[in-house]
Amino acid sequence: MTDPLAWLTDLEGVRSAYAGTRDGIDVMLRDRGLRRTTPELTAESLLRGAHASAVLEGSASTLEDVRDGRGDEIAADAVRLSASMLALAPLLKTAPLQAVARLHTVVASSALPADQLGRPRDAASADRLRGVAELLLSGTEAPALLVAAVAHADVATAAPFASHNGIVARALERLVLVSRGVDAKSLVVPEAGHLAQRAAYESNLRAYSDGGPRGVQAWALYGAEAFAAGAEASPLRG
Repeated sequence: MTDPLAWLTDLEGVRSAYAGTRDGIDVMLRDRGLRRTTPELTAESLLRGAHASAVLEGSASTLEDVRDGRGDEIAADAVRLSASMLALAPLLKTAPLQAVARLHTVVASSALPADQLGRPRDAASADRLRGVAELLLSGTEAPALLVAAVAHADVATAAPFASHNGIVARALERLVLVSRGVDAKSLVVPEAGHLAQRAAYESNLRAYSDGGPRGVQAWALYGAEAFAAGAEASPLRG
């Protein structure tokens, strides 16, 4: 079977960018997290990620608001998802379509009728989701970080659900890092990396949506930088 990401991995700068970012994440998790990793640190990482993802989705809540339970509706939705999403990591390995549907069902449960939860908007959206599932089941030899970035961009640009597509896409990205062993305790905060580079995040998603190789390459190179920023936002950093 042809590796669906081989062409992208081999483009100029992509492999080296992801190797450098992965090395930085590995060093942080090994040197700073080995003896300090606790469930509380994971919970803090998830909370920071929920806040950042909510802001990218349009929330006006501050991190302090979210921490105190005073966040707006979008923030509350993101926090609710963060509380249960890691349990879906095993399912992502075997049934990614079900895992993505579950992400949407949880995050949109207060906003949509039951018959729209976890269900794509139309046939084209269903096709795009199947493509994401095929990627995740493909056995690609691409770096796991790159797989996560592409899955994120595919869902974000397809907008397959009636609401909360960005939050679902960013949650999926984090889950790929967990399920593929990059960050088993979910201590990197990729959502915060995207928020810190919001203009680049949004412009590179638009470039990816255009579908050309240059846009996809630009997103890939941006993604390596965003993951590095997400590592800097880890509670292991203080």
